[in-house]
Amino acid sequence: MELRPKETAVIQELVQKQARFISSHQLPSGTIPWYQGGIVDPWDHVACARALDLSGRFDEAAKAYMWLRDIQNPDGSYYYSYLNDQPQVIIKDTNYSSYIAAGMWCHYLATGDLGFLSQMWPTIAKSIDFALRLQQPTGEICWALDANNVACAGALIAASSCIWYSIRSGIRIATILGLDKPDWGAASRKLARAIRGNPALFNKFDENKDRYAMSWYYPVLTGIIKGKRAKQHILKRWADFVVDGWGCKCVSDAPWVTVAETCELILALIRIGERDRARLLLDWILQLQDCESGFWTGIKLPEQIIWPKEKNTWTSAAVIMAVTAQRKPEGKDVT
Repeated sequence: MELRPKETAVIQELVQKQARFISSHQLPSGTIPWYQGGIVDPWDHVACARALDLSGRFDEAAKAYMWLRDIQNPDGSYYYSYLNDQPQVIIKDTNYSSYIAAGMWCHYLATGDLGFLSQMWPTIAKSIDFALRLQQPTGEICWALDANNVACAGALIAASSCIWYSIRSGIRIATILGLDKPDWGAASRKLARAIRGNPALFNKFDENKDRYAMSWYYPVLTGIIKGKRAKQHILKRWADFVVDGWGCKCVSDAPWVTVAETCELILALIRIGERDRARLLLDWILQLQDCESGFWTGIKLPEQIIWPKEKNTWTSAAVIMAVTAQRKPEGKDVT
């Protein structure tokens, strides 16, 4: 569905409004907390940096990546969360750590800045190597190291799908820089085979992680599952997660529709050519925009209670990515 000029202008203003909201939260160090006085986690920090790039705020995005360069642990990891640039939860998450590669690939595509890409390469390479040190013989990647640097048992389907995307982004960066990373290529293929062919390896936790929308759409969003199989995969559980008139639930058995999950589902739909469904979801979530600044995180149904009251920077980032993807030509990578 092609946007008309008037719609394009409205969309551009929406993107810039959300970018201003994110920028207003960026601290002098470059970090972007969830909200004023809130924590920072490396994954959502990168999501915000990607959104800044998509809105043309390249210097602010670069500043966000330099913060990650400066706080990276010697082993290539990042801690689970930070407050005022100090670690809060000292678990080292493999997905959170490797996602800088996906962000820096997007930054390069947006800016063409080969010098900055080269400058950030050691940080990118160490982050991916950290995640791959936790890859198991069967292909899955343990989700974290605990506070004693012991691997946390278990892998997550959504996180592993995102790690795969980060590895592939790292390979693209290496190619641009004239480097060859055959070990990364082999590891990514092994991980993709595990996700596609052996889902029983993932989400082995007391809690049923298949309840979460991210476990459903992330293999499609990142491009691991493609084509006809991807459409079947999405449609099979559509009714479990999508509430007509509102959007995507975070958890299948909880009536809480969230803007970020809906936006990520929009990206997955655009990737597989389901643009009409994607446009419909975008129309639904626009009603959760606060008139003054960002978007509400979500809404509890059927009571229609906004919850929580904080408006997160990463929600605005997800909106920017979804809206921007609507304008991309058919067949272009939207993630």
